[in-house]
Amino acid sequence: MKNLIRVPVLAVTLLVMVGTVAAGPRTPDHPLKLVLARQSTVPAVDIMKNFSDKCPNVSITTNPHRSDFMLYAGGWSGEYRFMIIAKGGDTVFATKTVLLSNAVKDVCRFLNSKT
Repeated sequence: MKNLIRVPVLAVTLLVMVGTVAAGPRTPDHPLKLVLARQSTVPAVDIMKNFSDKCPNVSITTNPHRSDFMLYAGGWSGEYRFMIIAKGGDTVFATKTVLLSNAVKDVCRFLNSKT
C-alpha cells in the first residue's frame, strides 16, 4: 500500500519540478528600449556591449518617444551610477557598483522584473 501512494506523490513532484524548470525566466513580449540620458557620462558603446552580453532583450534607442525607459549612466571605472527613469519622469530604480557589467546586470534584473 505504501508503494502505491509513493508513486503518485513522486510523479506529481517530478511534474511540478519539470514545469518550474521549463518555465524559466519570463521574457518580454517585445524588446525593451532604453534611451540614454544626454547627461550620461558612460560611453553608449560600452553600455550597449554589456547589454548585448547580459540582457539581449534590451536595446538602446535614440528616439525618446519610442523608448520604454530612460537610462542615466554616470560615473567612471570603479564607481558606476545607473538610474532608470520611467515615462513621466519618475525615478524607479538606481544602482551604484564598481563594475560596469554589474550595473548593467542590476538594471537588466530590474527591467525584466517589470515586464
